[in-house]
Amino acid sequence: MLEDSKVAARIPAQDLQRARSFYAEKLGLEPSVELPGGLLYRCGEGEFGLFESAGAASGDHTQMSWQVEDIETIVEWLRARGVVFEEYDFPGLRTVNGIAEVRDSEGNLFGKGAWFSDSEGNVLGINRPTEELRRTMLGPDPGR
Repeated sequence: MLEDSKVAARIPAQDLQRARSFYAEKLGLEPSVELPGGLLYRCGEGEFGLFESAGAASGDHTQMSWQVEDIETIVEWLRARGVVFEEYDFPGLRTVNGIAEVRDSEGNLFGKGAWFSDSEGNVLGINRPTEELRRTMLGPDPGR
């Protein structure tokens, strides 16, 4: 039942107008649908909603991420728009210029990732899985 259903993220915003400005000015996104207390964005085949909330974002983990073809270009484009990327230096996760090689516990490369926070403290990610992982997750790409 659920395996055939569309998945969408819902992200809290204490100040919906401030969040709308961030997503427009920094990420280049405009809402597809505007409702009282919420904004719906469509990106590729997915969607996410920002909803007005009195609660604060945890800021402790990735709420949502975009899967991209060229992470370096996207990170530089976002940085030029004023997005500040997190820098991490933990065992197993170290960023260089905002981008980390993401590996499993055996050291196998999963891909690359970069993280930033929106105006509301939600952690968002940009990722580029390896071709092997993409094929495993998504199947063969008929466009290639």
